[in-house]
Amino acid sequence: MRKTADSFWEFLDIPLRGGARILLVVLIVPLLLSFAFPLWRISMKAPQYPKGLTMDVYSYQLVGGNDGHDVEEINMLNHYIGMHAITREELRDLDWMPFGLIAMALLALRAALIGNVRTMIDLSMIAAYISLVAFGRFVYMLWDFGHHLAPKAPVKVEPFMPVVFGSKQIANFMTHSMPQMGSFLMGVFTMGIWGITLFYLWRGRRDSWPLTHPA
Repeated sequence: MRKTADSFWEFLDIPLRGGARILLVVLIVPLLLSFAFPLWRISMKAPQYPKGLTMDVYSYQLVGGNDGHDVEEINMLNHYIGMHAITREELRDLDWMPFGLIAMALLALRAALIGNVRTMIDLSMIAAYISLVAFGRFVYMLWDFGHHLAPKAPVKVEPFMPVVFGSKQIANFMTHSMPQMGSFLMGVFTMGIWGITLFYLWRGRRDSWPLTHPA
């Protein structure tokens, strides 16, 4: 058993191979490209808005359709039901997300240059943590906006959970919410990092099999 444990700790210090290093550099590209695309799009459509209203959430900014006027229109509609205005200042998570993405890119580059198996495990956990926290905070933000309505709003609406995936009818509006290219690119990076890590863990488990099950 002691020999097996020693073998595992030695395995964590094994340097990454050339193929994994190249793949890490390649994975940085979609992560950085995610800045150029929205992570999520929320849209609304009603008879009085046949073309719909759209709002794109990037990793660092909030952009409305129709040259930004759609966000103003959405906030005006939300005001009638007592919902807080959706502004860049309210989306405080966008303050840290760019730093989180850049930090992951730098850590991936470091792993590509001098990384070992231990480095990949750390990077995988950081990537998963940032992705899950960002998504969890987004879901909580939607819940918070839908459940803290002003009691003296002109139009009375029961507290509600805005749609996260898919479509949902709210009053006379059909709302849609779906991930966009930015989230897909972040997912490519995260899944690629986990793929490399799981491959090394599988190989390490395979190589240590004779030690844990001696003939």
